[in-house]
Amino acid sequence: MIDENWLQIRDYAGPGFQPLIDFGGWRVAILNHDEKDNAEASSRMERHKQTDEVFVLIGGAATLLLGGNGRQADMVVPIRMEPRKLYNVRRNAWHSVLLGRDASILIVENSDTTEGNSEYAELAAAQTAQVLAIQQREGLG
Repeated sequence: MIDENWLQIRDYAGPGFQPLIDFGGWRVAILNHDEKDNAEASSRMERHKQTDEVFVLIGGAATLLLGGNGRQADMVVPIRMEPRKLYNVRRNAWHSVLLGRDASILIVENSDTTEGNSEYAELAAAQTAQVLAIQQREGLG
């Protein structure tokens, strides 16, 4: 067995978001498909007021949704994610992500990112319909 003072090895195969490593000011987590998370992603977006957030698709299919950086998410811009590319969602940018059933995403963000320093916005009915159409077209769900 390797001494954890030399090396930490972590993995996560369960549903949803799971932080795995925190060090200094940053956190690495895994986000896997979860029915509840996909339902939320189709009706609301979030933004982080104090940090960028990096997404890396490591398996399956996923679409990152961006909503601008105004007071509310005022648009839905879908970005089909490609494996091993880094997608840095900038601080204050509205976003959510739709995951295919086999999707897994690596996330890097500030370790103190919480609901307390993030905001959430419900999408308008037309935006939700747009997201649901994207979800169906891309086979995500």
